[in-house]
Amino acid sequence: MDFKEFFEKGKDLFLPNLSVDMVIIGYENNELKCLLLQIGDKWLLPGGFIFRTESVEEATLRILSERTGLDDPHFKFLAVFGNSNRKFTEEWKPFFKEQGVSWGEDAWFNDRFVTLSYYSLVDIDKTKPVLSDMDTGFAWFDMDALPDMWMDHRDIVHAAKNRLREDVQQEHLTYNLLPEEFTMPQLHQLHQTILGEELDRSRFQKKMLSLDIFERLPKLKKDTPGRNPYRYRIKRA
Repeated sequence: MDFKEFFEKGKDLFLPNLSVDMVIIGYENNELKCLLLQIGDKWLLPGGFIFRTESVEEATLRILSERTGLDDPHFKFLAVFGNSNRKFTEEWKPFFKEQGVSWGEDAWFNDRFVTLSYYSLVDIDKTKPVLSDMDTGFAWFDMDALPDMWMDHRDIVHAAKNRLREDVQQEHLTYNLLPEEFTMPQLHQLHQTILGEELDRSRFQKKMLSLDIFERLPKLKKDTPGRNPYRYRIKRA
């Protein structure tokens, strides 16, 4: 769907006043990063709208797959954001003018929107971000060093980071951030990054192995001296 069709027919195609925003989280160089899109001189979260013919879950999966290029991406509901003044007039108006599209205060795009936010954990190396007609660029940003962002999108990122910190202490899902095969030291460092604290390596490894969800792989031969930790992957069903 091109930009003109999106603007002119969106009111009839999508559920009114409702959007989906995704905090797509990756892990690189011992940093948690999130994927942001650029429009003009500001950045925003990948997102989209819900077709009248699809469920919320179908829309979420479609938007996430379109943005990441992944066939079966991980995602988890985060929260609803819907302040009474949640409108993006100041952000959209100059962009529409640049595109030569007539801007009207009564345009469907200029109404208040409630957003359903989700977070997704991905392997950065497998992710292939895709731009729409409205985006001018994309980049992965350290979640602790975010650029100038649209209205409440920074708050959504912070909420996702805090939720991830809570979730990893209740369930195991961080393997989504790593390659298919990884070492315990890599998993240990990832958890330290997420929690923002040091974890005893021996206790951490014992706890992880006690979950009985990992398959240990044979060690690879090394041509140089030094430690050669076992590699693991999630057990296959």
